[in-house]
Amino acid sequence: MTFLPAPVLGVISMALFILNLTLWIIPFYIIAIIKLLVPVPAIRRLCTRGLEIIGETWTSCNKFMVKILQIDWDVRGADDLKYNDWYLISSNHQSWNDVFMLQTALSKRVPFPRFFLKQQLIWVPLLGLAWWALEMPFMKRHSRAEIEKNPALRMEDLETTRKACAVLREHPSAVINFLEGTRFTPEKQAAQNSPFKHLLKPKAGGLAFVLASLGDKMRNYLDITIAYPADFSFWDFMCGRMRKVIIKVNQRILPDWIFAGDYLNDEKFRKRFQVWVNELWVNKDAELAGLLKEMNVA
Repeated sequence: MTFLPAPVLGVISMALFILNLTLWIIPFYIIAIIKLLVPVPAIRRLCTRGLEIIGETWTSCNKFMVKILQIDWDVRGADDLKYNDWYLISSNHQSWNDVFMLQTALSKRVPFPRFFLKQQLIWVPLLGLAWWALEMPFMKRHSRAEIEKNPALRMEDLETTRKACAVLREHPSAVINFLEGTRFTPEKQAAQNSPFKHLLKPKAGGLAFVLASLGDKMRNYLDITIAYPADFSFWDFMCGRMRKVIIKVNQRILPDWIFAGDYLNDEKFRKRFQVWVNELWVNKDAELAGLLKEMNVA
């Protein structure tokens, strides 16, 4: 369909995207409401699986969009992933479009992926119920200033994380955590004085809390790097102007020492963990630079 003018292709693509969403949203909310109203664990587990199937089907249909737009969808390193296993996933974060890209690239390769969300988002109309029904981990996190004023709040954050992640230990799960905490922009990079060319500083503490909560269930770590063309937008994507996307998946087995330390109370372990995360980010920055060069993006 690339013979069509870009705006026409954009309208058609957006219409198909909305149609796909509308098609699945009705059965999704019927099951979500049943789960909300029936407090029987067995029924709720069945509802959760039904919602996951709907989410996976919706994502599979979105792959059709990529074919229509004839995008060079270059996913590397994801061939031998296992659907019935646990995965902790991190990625660089450049756009809200990252969620769409990760879900589409990992569809049916890993369990339906969850994202960490701020607790306040549970009150977003319609979406809050959807996220709750899919058992997305809702996080209540205190600011650094609040913790410095009252150090006990750090333990409260850890306990909140444990409760949010508890359900993910019950069955094979995939959970995505953006270590940068927010989308990359040159302005944020400058404000942080980030030492990385293409990334913001990673937040090691958040990842440490997640690993402490999930335990050694999450030994499989997917370190993902997404490379886009320069100056893209979601509308460019819909119009077929985004000719290539590279998603590089680096599979790692988390080392034993990560599960044996106390990030809060052991300073030596905390420094070692921060060095480990920083090394991941140094490698990711270099990898992203190489992928952008391959795409002829400065």
